[in-house]
Amino acid sequence: MKKVKAALGIMACVAAGSAMAQTNVTVGGLVDVYAGTRQLSGQADRAGVVHSGGMTTSWFGFKGSEDLGGGLKAEFALTGFFQGDTGQSGRGFNGDTLFSRDANVGLAGSFGRVQLGRGLAPNFLPTVLFNPFGDSFGFSPLVVHANTPGSGGWGSGVNAADTGWSNQIIYTTPKLGGLTANVHYQFGEQAGDTGINNVGVNALYFNGPIGLTAFYHDAELSNPVPAVSTTRQKTFMVGGSYDFKVVKAFATWQRNKNELATTEAEVSTDKLYSVGLSAPIGNGNALLAYANTKRDLAAGADTKRNTFSVGYDYFLSKRTDVYGVVMADKVEGFDRETSLGLGIRHRF
Repeated sequence: MKKVKAALGIMACVAAGSAMAQTNVTVGGLVDVYAGTRQLSGQADRAGVVHSGGMTTSWFGFKGSEDLGGGLKAEFALTGFFQGDTGQSGRGFNGDTLFSRDANVGLAGSFGRVQLGRGLAPNFLPTVLFNPFGDSFGFSPLVVHANTPGSGGWGSGVNAADTGWSNQIIYTTPKLGGLTANVHYQFGEQAGDTGINNVGVNALYFNGPIGLTAFYHDAELSNPVPAVSTTRQKTFMVGGSYDFKVVKAFATWQRNKNELATTEAEVSTDKLYSVGLSAPIGNGNALLAYANTKRDLAAGADTKRNTFSVGYDYFLSKRTDVYGVVMADKVEGFDRETSLGLGIRHRF
């Protein structure tokens, strides 16, 4: 009987150890689809659309962590983008990998966090947290200017690199009185030249009604598939927000210097600023935002772009909201064009 009890005790200990070692895995995501019309300044014709990602890019995936003891945790994330209107994988352009949102593993503890793999670029959080439309790649004037392709009238976005970087190491500091910083290094992985890479850092500070941010990157690689960019870009941005309760105000300022990758000769300089307001009304928020970019070209005429959006986001529950947005876009030398979207966003 004593032997049986001892065996049962050993089995219980083993089972308890296995339970402690199990990874806590969650499955989640978001679907965002809107209907409306879309035309950016410089585009010849207007299109009626049902598009994915009006307010947030649709995504799904897996995240998990394991308690290793002593305050140390192992963490992982495998998440990918998809088009809610068609079911197609990715964000709607060629080149996105299956897990182009996140594909990383890391260790976290009192020292902070070290992550390896694909994850956020240093420009992402400062951009999306400091404008009233958040990570809306469809209707946020700041995000549209910084991170999305333009039209025949404008061309590429201000930021040369993607909002996510592959093959990178990220170190995140512990939170120090509301301040957190992230240091990013992306390897070029190109034979014969170890000097081609992306480096960056950002800082985020939140204390009561005040929010402050800044980021810097020196980018030589495009993403998600690493390739030598035609330019080397050095970017600096600062931003802030203040919650007055009746309204929350946002402002950012950014400067990009684009150079030839080989000679470091200056090609162009972008100066981008944005302002915005978010006001709680009923069970939702009224949103207003404006962005302005001046592009100085070293070998040609300068150009300007300004975009403003107004919208309302109404929450049916904690996980589901409906929204309506109108955006007006103007590139110098082209007519101002408007886009309209009515959408549904659900988190699962």
